[in-house]
Amino acid sequence: MAEYQVIADLTGAREAAEALASGTGPVAVDVERASGFRYSQRAYLIQLYRRGSGVFLLDPPAIGDFSSVQDAIGAEEWVLHAASQDLPSLREDGLDPSRIFDTELAARLLGHERVGLGAVVEHTLGISLAKAHSAADWSTRPLPADWLEYAALDVLHLVDVRDALAAELAEQGKTEWAAEEFEATRTRPVKPAREEPWRRLSGLHAIRGRRALSVARSLWTAREDFAREQDIAPGRLVPDRSIVAAVRADPATKQDLAALKEFHGRASRSQLDRWWAAIEAGRRETRPPVERVPSDAPPPPRAWADRNPEADARLKAARPVIENLAIELRMPVENLLTPDSLRRVAWSPPEPLTVASVSEALAALGARGWQIAQTAPSIVDAFVASTQSTAHGDDTGS
Repeated sequence: MAEYQVIADLTGAREAAEALASGTGPVAVDVERASGFRYSQRAYLIQLYRRGSGVFLLDPPAIGDFSSVQDAIGAEEWVLHAASQDLPSLREDGLDPSRIFDTELAARLLGHERVGLGAVVEHTLGISLAKAHSAADWSTRPLPADWLEYAALDVLHLVDVRDALAAELAEQGKTEWAAEEFEATRTRPVKPAREEPWRRLSGLHAIRGRRALSVARSLWTAREDFAREQDIAPGRLVPDRSIVAAVRADPATKQDLAALKEFHGRASRSQLDRWWAAIEAGRRETRPPVERVPSDAPPPPRAWADRNPEADARLKAARPVIENLAIELRMPVENLLTPDSLRRVAWSPPEPLTVASVSEALAALGARGWQIAQTAPSIVDAFVASTQSTAHGDDTGS
């Protein structure tokens, strides 16, 4: 087993930056977080590799300033796997690429059956990577030697994988498509914070009534505040299912809450006063949340036949066309065009219905140029055919 050392000071980071600057070609980049353990999504280890310079494992909390690393590699192509997951953490530490190659996204566009890092490395290079520590608590210090080797291997082969996938993309005529996807991933705006993030509480659908929802919101907020304060993942303090169980049980006293077996978690009893205060605050709330939140999204497709038969016909005509096109192009249908984009255009198509107008509508929904070029003509043809089919059906029935 190779021995790897963690760089945990500014001097070491600057030396690593000098070595990376002297290397050649793209830079492989990976991030290890402590998801499920910590509240934040910050990076607790950043791995870098470049041909001619080697592997570097950096400790972001200890280093603090990554400006020398950014100066050394900022203009180079960065190779990441599932870049959308790592870019926010990297940017939090001042690391921001000017261009990227996403090996997961490339594998999707190429139609690989499995697109996890281990599977892609094995498919392209025939090398098996152990994934034993993928869900580890990377905020642990010191990091065990076998964890460090695992982290190093995540970047050690990534540039070779990039080259193999780039050759496949060229062979399938998808190089420009991939470049467009990579750039869209790199420049994608940060999603605005949800107005009511507590509604993502798992199991919330089982809670009925505005008063009960008010209690759920209050408990969720209390847990969120405490989790942020302690930098601990909220679910480790009190799981979602415990909050839902407490709301549904509607305990009359703090003792009743303590006696509820379904209300568990590492802080369920040590912070009992906090949770009981949240329940009481939720019950006193004079403006409880509404049960249903208005949405600009179309209703579920199962309701379309009754609510908008023409839209139902359009979707039923276009969906198999797009699915077959994805098969022909050897990629998952969601990478060709997101189902949500197709549903929105089918529910409310532009007028007049032309390839240009559908292209404009898809672009407004975030579709890339190559996706629009591949799908817009087929969507228009399917929509027109559905209208003609509906008209013939009406004629037959009259």
